[in-house]
Amino acid sequence: MSAAPGRPTISDVAAAAGVSKATVSRFFNHRERLLSPDIAARVEAAIAQLGYAPSPMAQALSHGRSRLIGLVVADIANPYSVAVLRGAEQACREAGYLVMLFNLGNEPGREREAIAALAGYQVDGFILNTLGRGSGVPDAIAAQGKPVVLVDRRHAGMAADFVALDNAGAMAQVCEHLTAGGWKELLYVTEPVAGVSTRRERATAFGACLRAPTAGQVFESADGADAALLAALVALRKRAGTRCRAAVVAGNAVVTLRVAHAMRQLGWQFGTELGFVGFDDPDWASLIGPGLSAIAQPTDAIGQGAARCLIERLQGHEGPARQLRLPGLLVVRGSSAAA
Repeated sequence: MSAAPGRPTISDVAAAAGVSKATVSRFFNHRERLLSPDIAARVEAAIAQLGYAPSPMAQALSHGRSRLIGLVVADIANPYSVAVLRGAEQACREAGYLVMLFNLGNEPGREREAIAALAGYQVDGFILNTLGRGSGVPDAIAAQGKPVVLVDRRHAGMAADFVALDNAGAMAQVCEHLTAGGWKELLYVTEPVAGVSTRRERATAFGACLRAPTAGQVFESADGADAALLAALVALRKRAGTRCRAAVVAGNAVVTLRVAHAMRQLGWQFGTELGFVGFDDPDWASLIGPGLSAIAQPTDAIGQGAARCLIERLQGHEGPARQLRLPGLLVVRGSSAAA
């Protein structure tokens, strides 16, 4: 027997062994009992001679499953998305699944495109960490008829398993820490809240945490509106005056960078002119000023939890949509040091 040019196919194996393609398929599907010892030996010898390896995709599809999970993320440049992806990929790999990634690049309206593209590869289900504003997502998912798990952000009108940070609990940690440290005038800085469930939850939780004598306001920081943020920080210090200390709470790592840039423009120091705690704990948080206090999200556990919820659905779990809220960890550094 001699190998055919290029990558050998199942047809090459069948020709070399002098059998049909169906016979070779039976061999790979572990149905040797349907083959005589002589035929099974001929097929095995042909496979070894040609160096043939069956396509995992073709084998999976022959059983009605691709063993692929489609993961859509809002922005792969966001450390949160990368960390969630890592956790999801690990859990999927341990269960015998591979992850296919679609990055939205923070471009609105691409959710439908992402879902359709991944569905074209016959993924078994979806994990969605999207922008949270795509009105067509529920319809696009319903059209595919496959299970889905949402991460971090909900979609209106979509009943699906949901895995995220316990935003209310995390915000309570932040406010209690700042209040205990003598920070009495607080400003919560967030990206625009409209249409994004996570931002709305954190802003609502901030308002619910405030107790006299601590006062606070919410400021929405839009991309490119640097002058407005500068003015909001100056106004925060003015409100505090000499009677109390003022602090900023940042809604995510993107806002943290904006606040750090504004502080540099003003010539202020974290922990001196303004206290600070941010949601998300990027690697560089400990390198800015006295170190930035932060809520570290359990991103690895969020990714793994989402993957496990989806795999349970694929294995037949039924019932109402589930919600998994995981606690954050307050990491205290110099920016929120007590008086």
